[in-house]
Amino acid sequence: MHEYVDSFLAYMAGERQMSDNTTAAYRTDLDQLCTFLRERQMADWSVVTHDDMLAFMLFLHERRYAASTVARRTAAVKSFFGYLTSQQVIAHDPTSLIDSPKVDRYPPKAISQHQMDELLELPLQSRSPEGLRDKAMLELLYATGMRVSELVALDTVNVTPDAVTVRCAGKASRERVLPLTPTAATAVEEYLDVARTQIARSAGEDCGSLFLNHRGKRLTRQGFWLILKGYADQVGLHNLTPHTLRHSFAAHMLDGGAELREVQERLGHAFLSTTQIYTHMPEQTPSRPRRIDDGGKTGAFADLLVETDVDTE
Repeated sequence: MHEYVDSFLAYMAGERQMSDNTTAAYRTDLDQLCTFLRERQMADWSVVTHDDMLAFMLFLHERRYAASTVARRTAAVKSFFGYLTSQQVIAHDPTSLIDSPKVDRYPPKAISQHQMDELLELPLQSRSPEGLRDKAMLELLYATGMRVSELVALDTVNVTPDAVTVRCAGKASRERVLPLTPTAATAVEEYLDVARTQIARSAGEDCGSLFLNHRGKRLTRQGFWLILKGYADQVGLHNLTPHTLRHSFAAHMLDGGAELREVQERLGHAFLSTTQIYTHMPEQTPSRPRRIDDGGKTGAFADLLVETDVDTE
């Protein structure tokens, strides 16, 4: 059964340009389905019935998964059986009469500009190479609104020599060139000039990645999450996630008068409707003057193919 799962995921990654994170999430979902069917003594997709799939849906609800998890697993399973039907592996789709569960849309959460300023200042307490790296990463995320998966995928060649812009590849290979604020540009330049070479020495060979871990290898999403959590705990933001910085970037840009279309382009959203969720966010805590200002340069649930590092596009 797993060979068809492999071929489906290869198709989604290649033809549909599904992200690595979503591909991994779908594999987890379909592996769980395979295990469930094996326990029911089923070893061929052609014998799976509508009743079997209803039993699987009931199983998911009995496990008390979050509604978003059930929605994603339902989407993965329905897409998979649709693929099997199109490839004539099965004659009938056993999920055709199963509705995708609705997921409540909650407005994204952002932190205030004052809280953001406090967070951005913390790495300066250490002038170590790691401190300079962390300062550059946080400033870069807040200046651009890029996803953490895009941040850790950056190479040194993606930053212009004067650190005025950074080029990143987003979902579905949608590349965008993002301007940096003067503060972010300074932090990135200092990291490249002073800290990165010192960190890279431990690897013996430069891998070309922009942000490195203590072994001189490319920093992972999980590694960045741990770094961010350490700083967030220091300022009492215990539920802060990497995506919160992306939400904060968008909220603060709109609060400063930026056009919705500009925010959409910066975030790399395929649809303007996705960006519009930021117009419904609750008011932020009053704060200092807008730190995202860069000298005048800024003037439907997106998809069930959600990334594991958070909710919408």
